[in-house]
Amino acid sequence: MANTDWRSSRLRRWEAAAIPILGQPVLSMLNRTLNWRDEGIDHLDNVVRGGRQPIMAFWHGRIFHATVRFKHRGIVVMISENFDGEWIAGLIHRFGYATARGSTSRGGLRALLQLKRELAAGKPVGFALDGPRGPARVAQPGALWLAKATGNPVIPFHLEADRFWTLRSWDRTQIPKPFSTVSVVVGEPFEVAPDTSDADLEAAGRLLEARLAALEARALALVR
Repeated sequence: MANTDWRSSRLRRWEAAAIPILGQPVLSMLNRTLNWRDEGIDHLDNVVRGGRQPIMAFWHGRIFHATVRFKHRGIVVMISENFDGEWIAGLIHRFGYATARGSTSRGGLRALLQLKRELAAGKPVGFALDGPRGPARVAQPGALWLAKATGNPVIPFHLEADRFWTLRSWDRTQIPKPFSTVSVVVGEPFEVAPDTSDADLEAAGRLLEARLAALEARALALVR
């Protein structure tokens, strides 16, 4: 079934509603067993102390780690309107997130304008940079456009578990195993000037990917 017409199926609507209800207590229970190792969290605090809000950016394959690590901070996350986006939105709402619905292929501009308003209202926002359908580890331009339009910095971060399951999905989603050690490494603010050209914005995307690769290497080192 196409991503755009899943709502026509009663079964798919039921699944989208049931997954968050069943998943929230399981994910909460899992979180209570995890041993966290953090590095660079002060970058987030420093941005807020400086009168701005972070545009938090990570890879889609670490969405479960990110959900429990940064819960109840009032973060507004851009989530697609397809079936996966529906149940993910329902799940993260239960951990204190709000959502702006849209993606690069559908409703993206509307969602970005909502996030622009949320930042102006003093709320942090979040992006899975390569979501909702990939290619994996390729940064889409939304977070960088928003940084350019608002003057708020992108804050890249990466998470890794020492023991995990890997789903057979396009993003190779990682789910930490119970009692595993999970690292989160937050990078320095990534600034985008308001006069950045389209060509320079594309180059900034490649640089952001390189920053995330370095954060991944550091996160892996923390759990080895």
